[in-house]
Amino acid sequence: MNDITTDDTPESGATTRCGFVAIVGRPNVGKSTLMNRILGQKISITSRRPQTTRHQVMGVKTEADMQTIYVDTPGIHIMQKDRNRAINAFMNQAATQALRDIDCVVFIVDRTKWTNEDDVVLEKLSHVQAPVIVAVNKVDWIEDRARLMEWLAELEKRRNFAAIVPISARHGTNVEALEAEVAKHLPQNVHFFPEDQITDRSQRFLAAELVREKVMRQLGDELPYQMTVEVEQFRDEGHIIHIHALMLVERDGQKKILIGEGGERIKKIGQEARLEMEKTFDCKVMLKLWVKVKRGWSDDARALKSLGYDLD
Repeated sequence: MNDITTDDTPESGATTRCGFVAIVGRPNVGKSTLMNRILGQKISITSRRPQTTRHQVMGVKTEADMQTIYVDTPGIHIMQKDRNRAINAFMNQAATQALRDIDCVVFIVDRTKWTNEDDVVLEKLSHVQAPVIVAVNKVDWIEDRARLMEWLAELEKRRNFAAIVPISARHGTNVEALEAEVAKHLPQNVHFFPEDQITDRSQRFLAAELVREKVMRQLGDELPYQMTVEVEQFRDEGHIIHIHALMLVERDGQKKILIGEGGERIKKIGQEARLEMEKTFDCKVMLKLWVKVKRGWSDDARALKSLGYDLD
């Protein structure tokens, strides 16, 4: 997981192809699950909670002369009074920004469920010149195949899409067919990343995300948006990585929930996050977690920037 580089060797000349593909959709439709499936490795965290993804995360897949750079994005959502915070505005902006200067868009919809937020996404895509492919996700949940075919026909009327592909990101159904459609729109270009690089994000970033994932999976209903993770120390000693991470909440009651009775909750979160990190980083991890109250951080633009929520 290195910094972004440009591979401009003679071997990667005009016959190679490389392009950026934005994965967009409303919250909780399976964007991160799809990118992880395509890469064959976990790059974006997932949970059943909407808006788990908060940042743009690039996933790079290189096969022979073709390099596809997928950009996982936060779910585009309608701002509401109960969640009209600076962090929500940041997530919408991050998703919209990903639509600039891209070569293709994968617009994910959830089965035959169409909501007002899907309309918001579709409206944003009306300003995009790049071809848009619709991925109808979770089709393994649809028992009525006739209804699915009717829905695919309905989608064709909403816009002149480049393709409509029914998939199951979780099980991998038809994902290769989706990749084949994406490949049709990648331009001739040099590869922007080395062949063995799979993301633009650092291990430090991913460590923080993995802790947040475990919190959201265990306590999503109790701490939906008012918790974030900051890695204060990341020390790689070869075969052991030492990580000190701070979980920030906004209220004392939330701190008590995260710690749990007798520290059991934070201990369980730490164990699950550590095991996931060891699998991801392929080495032993020593993880220490703390909880701190930082009131109003999710609605403070300056605080968000200091915590890494920065579109720049």
